[in-house]
Amino acid sequence: MQFRVLGTVAAVTDHGDPLPLGPAKRHSLLAVLLLHPDTAVTVDRLTGALWEEEPPRHSRTVLQGHVSRLRALFTEYGAAAQGIELVTQGPAYVLRLPGAVVDAHRFEELLGAARSLREPGEAVSVLRDALALWRGPALAGTVRSPLLENAAHALEELRLAAVEELAAAHERLGEHGAAAAVLRAEVAANPLREPLIAGLMLALGRAGRQSDALDWFHRTRRLLADQLGVGPGAVLTDAYTALLRADAAEASVPSAPVVAGAVAGAGAPPVAAPGAAVTPDPPAGPAPALAAAQLLPRRPRGFTGRERELAALDRATAGAPGPIAMITGSAGVGKTALSLHWAHLRHADFPDGRLFVDLRGYSPAPARDTAAVLREFLLALGVPAEGMPGTPESLGARYRELTGRRRMLVVLDNARDSAQVRPLLPGGEDCVTLITSRDRLGGLVASDAARPVPLAVLPAAQSTALLAAVLGPDLVAAEPEAAVRLAELCDGLPLALRVAAARLATGPHRGLAAFAGELSDEHTRLDLLRVEDTGVAAALGLTVRQLPEPARLMFHRLGPHTGATLDTCTAAALADCAPAQAAAALDQLAAAQLVVEAGPHAYVLHDLVRLYARSLTPGCDRDGLLRLLDHRLHTLLAASAAAEPGGEPCCALPPGARPAAGIRTFDDRAGALAWYSAERDALRGAVEAAAAAGLHDRAWRLVLLQWPLIVWQARDGWVPLLERGLASAELDGDPGGQSRARALLGWVLSEEGRPGEALVQLERAPELAALAGDTAGEAIARINLAVALTRSGAAERDGSRERDGAHDRDGAAEQDGARERARDLLVRALALAERAGHTETVTLAHQHLAHHLLAAGSPAEAAAHAARGLALAPRLAAPRRVALRTLYGRALAATGRTGEAVRQLGDALREARAHAYEEGEKAASSALAALGVLTDR
Repeated sequence: MQFRVLGTVAAVTDHGDPLPLGPAKRHSLLAVLLLHPDTAVTVDRLTGALWEEEPPRHSRTVLQGHVSRLRALFTEYGAAAQGIELVTQGPAYVLRLPGAVVDAHRFEELLGAARSLREPGEAVSVLRDALALWRGPALAGTVRSPLLENAAHALEELRLAAVEELAAAHERLGEHGAAAAVLRAEVAANPLREPLIAGLMLALGRAGRQSDALDWFHRTRRLLADQLGVGPGAVLTDAYTALLRADAAEASVPSAPVVAGAVAGAGAPPVAAPGAAVTPDPPAGPAPALAAAQLLPRRPRGFTGRERELAALDRATAGAPGPIAMITGSAGVGKTALSLHWAHLRHADFPDGRLFVDLRGYSPAPARDTAAVLREFLLALGVPAEGMPGTPESLGARYRELTGRRRMLVVLDNARDSAQVRPLLPGGEDCVTLITSRDRLGGLVASDAARPVPLAVLPAAQSTALLAAVLGPDLVAAEPEAAVRLAELCDGLPLALRVAAARLATGPHRGLAAFAGELSDEHTRLDLLRVEDTGVAAALGLTVRQLPEPARLMFHRLGPHTGATLDTCTAAALADCAPAQAAAALDQLAAAQLVVEAGPHAYVLHDLVRLYARSLTPGCDRDGLLRLLDHRLHTLLAASAAAEPGGEPCCALPPGARPAAGIRTFDDRAGALAWYSAERDALRGAVEAAAAAGLHDRAWRLVLLQWPLIVWQARDGWVPLLERGLASAELDGDPGGQSRARALLGWVLSEEGRPGEALVQLERAPELAALAGDTAGEAIARINLAVALTRSGAAERDGSRERDGAHDRDGAAEQDGARERARDLLVRALALAERAGHTETVTLAHQHLAHHLLAAGSPAEAAAHAARGLALAPRLAAPRRVALRTLYGRALAATGRTGEAVRQLGDALREARAHAYEEGEKAASSALAALGVLTDR
């Protein structure tokens, strides 16, 4: 199976036959997932892509329906055999697939390969193969939403970059006519794209067609004036000047300029030229002599990746007069390296010089004095020391005067706040200012229209590329999996990656896998990520020291947190404050780039930042851990109530549990299950932290209160967690907890096809529940034991058939006994549940009795139990109603009441689809098919 986004979005078989994707919204859903392979794409983002305007009230249900149909289509065409899988991950979907099956991925690989080739003939061949993958405008056939339009624009920019590089390769071969032919077709489609037209002019000039080349200039000049009211930009004017001098072969501009803002690699940097439009005549004479100031440090070594951010800087510094771009990000994320790399790439755009200063906003040394910086700049601009103005105000005025008519770059690195930056802004409209800061500098955005360029941690591929750039590609290639693990443990933070590489480079007997194993220990990770005076902890410490007091106190309380995500209610529990205070402190932490905003009241706390917060509290913050655990228990109770409405809590809060200052609310079952899934790793970490601290009364409750997701996704690797919960319940000496843990563990083992192990756990669960006086718990334990006995008997029966081809008489009697025991257990469970008054457990008992009786050949009794369960089911979750209605329909059909059976099964199918309950939809559809009724999909 192959996927196409470079043209009409499509999925095709290996023979080229298109799959029936259906409506435009399903094409759009697939397109967004293909643009973010192996990445969790949230429901909100997908909704924004599928609807141009306000989505309808039932948009989530519609989206789930499209996901369901895509999955069915993938299953029908055997996608899983090729490693293609569409999975749910919390409140998001992930399309897992090999990159080679997506044409955009192959295109980018070919483009990257072409850029690494020194032989232009080979580059021509590879670039032609890359461009042959395009079959029309990118993402055709999708919804016209901003997200998809922006993605299509980025892909088109990448295609044009490839076209320009193909023309450049032809030029290097001396094939100027071929280069002109390549560019002419694109110019026709992009008549205002000046770099493209400049490349065409130069190619025509070198091909001996100077008059045609000059004609393109004048044609474009008129078009720009008529349509935009502007004159040609610098790149077009420079090409015109070179042609007039009849020296096109040695013109100073690149032979095939790359489009400004394109998604380009380091091998083909864009050449956007900021500044006002100029006339078509040759430029006038230079301004009065002034030194071309050069204060820029050397280009950073080992720089890799960041193509998107480099393109974002191109966009942020183009168009507007006197543009200001701000690179913002956390400590160690590579802001200075990115600014210097971009400044060196664009050196030709700033003929009058490049200024640089480290403002030391986050440094052990005092911040730079503004007047001292201005004097340094003026000296670089040629102002003699004896002519230096005497006051800060006059220094600033002179600086703005000298930069007023120049094309310069000013890099203000490591700024603390907006006030530190404003006096250093140049005065000219042709000057570009580039600022780096750990703060978001919102004031500068408001007052000076600064354009933020956020810098996040490196993705996995770029992280390993950085390791290879520092250590050498052979070492990384020898241990690729260890390199990926090392990048994960460094959180993709360039500073951490460079420190890790330095450790490896100075310890030649240590391999990547061995060092990754050392970094896996959270207690020593920060120490290992330090060499001499450079390290992650030191960089983070400088940020923390600059925080306002509320944020600093909040950061010190985050150590016990066990997950990557953090909401305001959890932060309030950790800090022992009101949620409103926690929200204000988290906003300050986000402004300082110590946490990352992920949504309303939701933040991401990277591991290295969390470990640094933990290091600030000597020993174990037991009080903070208790507050966190008790908050988690309150939230789990609220989530289970929303996930299983009408159900009863499986356990109460432990004695002495702290009240919750505030807990999140859950609107419905889907929201609660999404939270369970998203918080699974954090909850596992909380269980481990509780057990390690001896807080076993919290540990086993934290496990059991995850039961709605455990039951819903029973085959998803829950056994180790449940065994941990059982061990804590035993250490806590709580028979009720032990019973519930054994009942749930036995159920999961039974679902995993391990009936023998399940029975070991389940046989003890009822007596433990009775010992604890937990009537409902005893009922659940008996139900689970009955199901496991039935499955065990079925497994033995199938095994007997395989061995002997017929049942052994003793074996048959034993299986009959198991069936009778299972029925007795279910009848007793129903009585216990009714005595306890637990509606959900009563319904569960009716459901399993109906299933058991139907399998035993008693459909009338099965129908009666299913009907009694349905009478109670309106208060319960939709999956329970769907299961009961399906059982009821099957039992009615078995008694000959076909018409009523079809109605019940049809209702079950509709409700399953409305709630995206795929397993229920499949069961109801199969039952209807058995009656000869075809469903609409």
